[in-house]
Amino acid sequence: MKIGDLVTRNSYDNDLIFKIIDIEADVYYLKGINVRLYADSSLEDLRKYDGEVDIEEEESFQERIKEKKDMERDEYFYLPGKVLHIDGDKEYLDRCLKFYEEMNIASLGVVESEELIASKVYSLLEKYKPNIVVITGHDAYYRRKGNVNDLSSYKNSANFVEAIKEARRYENSHEKLIIIAGACQSNYEELIKAGANFASSPKRINIHALDPAIIAVKMSLSDINKDIDLKNIIESTKYGSSGIGGILTKGTMYMGYPR
Repeated sequence: MKIGDLVTRNSYDNDLIFKIIDIEADVYYLKGINVRLYADSSLEDLRKYDGEVDIEEEESFQERIKEKKDMERDEYFYLPGKVLHIDGDKEYLDRCLKFYEEMNIASLGVVESEELIASKVYSLLEKYKPNIVVITGHDAYYRRKGNVNDLSSYKNSANFVEAIKEARRYENSHEKLIIIAGACQSNYEELIKAGANFASSPKRINIHALDPAIIAVKMSLSDINKDIDLKNIIESTKYGSSGIGGILTKGTMYMGYPR
C-alpha cells in the first residue's frame, strides 16, 4: 500500500474509509475521507478499499442534506446569513465551500492550523463581519491521557475553546454571531461553556466532514425573527445529537418584500 490509497481498518469492522497520508517505518498514518479523524495503523490491520460497497451510504446522505426550501417562487426576497468557515484541513474546507455554493450561501473559507485559530479569529471576524463562524478541523479524545472532562485529554479541544473565547470577545451576543465549533470527539460541554452556539461531540463520537457546514447552512436559512427548530437542525447532521448539540437561538436570514 502507498500514500494516497483508500483503506479501511479490520479491527474496527472496516466501518470508515481512510486515505493513507504518510508512512513512517511500519506505521501508516490515515485521514478519514468522510469523518474529521486522523488515525494510525499497522499494515496488517489495513484492507484496501475497492469502492464496490458505499460504506457510509454517502449518496443518500448528500441528497438528504441538500433538501432546501423553495425560495424562488414567492413574492418575497431572502437574505441568508454570511458564513466564515475556518478549518484546519484544506480538503474538508473545500468540500464545505462547495456545499455552501450549492446551497446559495455566501461564504468565505480560511485554512488555519487548529493551534493558531485563536490568534487569528478576532481579526478575521473584524475583516469579514460574518453572521456565522465555523471553527473546526481535527480533534480526538485520548482515553490514555485522562478523564473525559479534562481538556488536556483532547488533541485540539483546548485550542477550539480559546478560539471560541476570542470570537466571543469580538461579539458577546449568541444572537448576533452564531459560533459552530469542534470536530471528531471534541469536548462538547467545554465548547458550549466557552460560548459556542453549536458544538461537537456530546457522545465523543466522530462527526462527518460536512456536519459543521450543515449546521451553518441551516442557521443561514433560518428566519432572524424566529427561534430555530433546534432538534430538527441537529438531527439533519450525519449522526444527530450524538455528534453535535447546541442551544436555542434565532436564525440569521432576513426576508423582504417585494421580490
